[in-house]
Amino acid sequence: MYCIPLKSGDLCLMQRQLLLASGSPRRHELMKQAGFRFHVVIPDVEETNDPSLPAAHLTEGNAILKADIISKANPDAVVIGADTLVFLDSEPLGKPENLSAAKAMLTRMLGKTHQVCTGVAILKGNPVTRHTFHVITEVTFKHLDPEELSAYLMLINPLDKAGGYAAQEHGEKIIASINGSYTNVVGLPMDELAIHLSDKFDIRPKMQDHCA
Repeated sequence: MYCIPLKSGDLCLMQRQLLLASGSPRRHELMKQAGFRFHVVIPDVEETNDPSLPAAHLTEGNAILKADIISKANPDAVVIGADTLVFLDSEPLGKPENLSAAKAMLTRMLGKTHQVCTGVAILKGNPVTRHTFHVITEVTFKHLDPEELSAYLMLINPLDKAGGYAAQEHGEKIIASINGSYTNVVGLPMDELAIHLSDKFDIRPKMQDHCA
């Protein structure tokens, strides 16, 4: 059973112990697989896109924006916000606008190592508590010829993914190696998140339906 996503502009939600401020189905699935009980709320915010900012500052700042608007409406809940960006040679790579842009983006990355940075913000508003962290994973792509790359793009939808690829969807066809957290590349560094939730907010996974 999945929770029904709600917009942040809706009426204040019934208080929950843990809220995930994200519309990403990949983050929802990671949280569910980890055994957390949570409710999904989709924040209505405009993310910062400043390439001059370091990866950690940019992703943590966006994570705070997402979590803050939900936390203000639900001050007794613990709210998780997250932002994942792909960086190649310190340049942030967002979601490609079309298939041609996706192919050009991935072509630049072939045979190279790029970084995936996820910033996470955990907020509780009563009393005000805010904790942020980030995780960086290095991902090295294979050398693919144009035909192999085109075949890969036929297998996925690159337009809703930063960097135009997904580690969890036929990632073995394009990824040579991952150095660091795999779930961070998917969208949430779950090992690190679990530690911070436990140590800072006394929240631990419960192997039950997460909408209960």
